[in-house]
Amino acid sequence: MSLRLVLAASAVLAFAGPALAQEAPPAAPAAQAAEETPSAAEIAFKARAEAFETRMEQMEGEIDAAIAGADGDQTKGLAEVDAILARYQPDLDAFVADFEAFIDAEAASAPDEETRAQLSGAKMGIRAAMSSVPAQVRAAAQAEIAAAAAPAVPAPAPAQ
Repeated sequence: MSLRLVLAASAVLAFAGPALAQEAPPAAPAAQAAEETPSAAEIAFKARAEAFETRMEQMEGEIDAAIAGADGDQTKGLAEVDAILARYQPDLDAFVADFEAFIDAEAASAPDEETRAQLSGAKMGIRAAMSSVPAQVRAAAQAEIAAAAAPAVPAPAPAQ
């Protein structure tokens, strides 16, 4: 699993959770138009989520450079990856807190208990998903470093 895939999956979890894409019964056209217009809170959160995604792309670039610079040395590569992850951990924690605050505000104005329950589930899901990101990134980095260290297997000689 590549680092890009891990980070992309994390971003998808963060931005496409049930809290941001809830299905509701069909509404009247006027009500439907009002529902499709994002609230100020949604617009603000989307901007913060995009900023977070940019930070994760920066982290990905640093990790890719660390993997390439490790030249197959697990100890060296993973030490650098761990240092990078530690530097970005506050960004991950802040995003989770921001997401949870957004969900709490949405739940406070939810029209029914079912919607509040869905929002609560999204809140728990994002915390679990985001808390696993560092371990997933580290495991992917470890695999990539190991692959770089593996000797190339020569192609079999053609039969004559």
